[in-house]
Amino acid sequence: MCRNFWFPLVPAIVQQPEPGPKIEVSIDRIGIAYCGADPGLRAAATSHCLRAPEAFGYHGSVSRLALILLAAALPLAAQNLEEEGWDHFYNLEYDQSLADFERAIAQNPDSPDAHNHLAETIVFKEMFRNGALESEMVSGNNSLLRRAKLNPSAATRQQFLNEISKAMSLSEARLKKNPNDAAALYALGISYGLRSDYFWVVEKSWYDSLRDATAARRAHNRVSELEPNNVDARLVQGLHDYIVGSLPWTYKMLGFLVGIHGDKEKGIRTVEDVARNGKLDRVDAQIFLCALYRREGHAKLAVPVVQELVQKFPRNYLLRLELSVMYSMAGDKVHGLEAIEEVARLKREHAPGFDRMPWEKVYYQEGSIQFWYRDLDHALENLQKVAAATENVDLNTGAYTYLRIGQIYDMTHHRAEAIASYKRAIALEPQADGAVESKKYLTTPYNPR
Repeated sequence: MCRNFWFPLVPAIVQQPEPGPKIEVSIDRIGIAYCGADPGLRAAATSHCLRAPEAFGYHGSVSRLALILLAAALPLAAQNLEEEGWDHFYNLEYDQSLADFERAIAQNPDSPDAHNHLAETIVFKEMFRNGALESEMVSGNNSLLRRAKLNPSAATRQQFLNEISKAMSLSEARLKKNPNDAAALYALGISYGLRSDYFWVVEKSWYDSLRDATAARRAHNRVSELEPNNVDARLVQGLHDYIVGSLPWTYKMLGFLVGIHGDKEKGIRTVEDVARNGKLDRVDAQIFLCALYRREGHAKLAVPVVQELVQKFPRNYLLRLELSVMYSMAGDKVHGLEAIEEVARLKREHAPGFDRMPWEKVYYQEGSIQFWYRDLDHALENLQKVAAATENVDLNTGAYTYLRIGQIYDMTHHRAEAIASYKRAIALEPQADGAVESKKYLTTPYNPR
């Protein structure tokens, strides 16, 4: 099962179909019992059956049937593991996801997809840890261009690159035997795309990222040539068209040099097509589409898409926070506040996945909505709660918190307090969007007109 990958400038929380039923193969009278995906059970069951089929009083044909059933169960069990891994992944449960994908690799070490899955989880876990999955990053003006690079450990970096290298080697070996192996081409494109994303988001290595992004697009273009009806392969093309079409001219020229001219509208149409008609990547395209709609000011179009994703991944609190944002940006204050109150209720009731969410995220979102709709007293109360514990939110959110507090003070004619808050935003993270905007108001008071 080939999956999507992260694209620079389009951060989003992505998802995967619900896990299927657990695989259980049991032939008690022969002694084979293989449940779930435990490699130890698999090895024991296989060797037990191969060692002495006649010892159980059954004809060889029955034993061969058992082996056939077992052989059929193994790839299904690996697939089940991958589905469970993706369910954990898109519910932000990265440690469990890593464990599932590592077991899938143990069962099927020659699958480039499995190594890609593990690599993707490694880098997403790092981005989640650093707050880089917060979709506020796509609401600004190319904020990823200003965001400081992440700082993964040397071991994390090496593990990610090792898995990508292994996936590439496996795909390339298959392509040497059959250059038209569409599945291998797709997996190779995923590998290049993941490494491109890592270079861009984590290491800020623009040249290396562009080189790999070009290779990813080339591989998936070839998949489209081999399989014209493969809608999923168009997701890469659509996102690249949008990304390059959105970049400042200085960056856009780099795309021109490698043959990607960029067209935002065309890119969005392509992603919409995959979101409607895709198979493996249909829901992934929906996630990206929400980010694009938000960035383009079409939040109302994103609301039903986010609602569907919330139902699919109920333990992902970021999706519910995003739903609140989409309502608010669409001009629906009532439903925006209702959505954030639902998040607070789930937090109070210790719903699965919500204990790990800090209260400051709720306070920030509620305060932001109140700020947008000029309920300044309540907005200031909530935002001050966030400012008192900025260590519990990502740097971008922290900087925006101080920015909003400063703007509220300017709007209520407390200039000294406003300047002090703007300076705190700048000191917290100078490259964050909130800090960059705060610099404008050090000399000229904020005026919403």
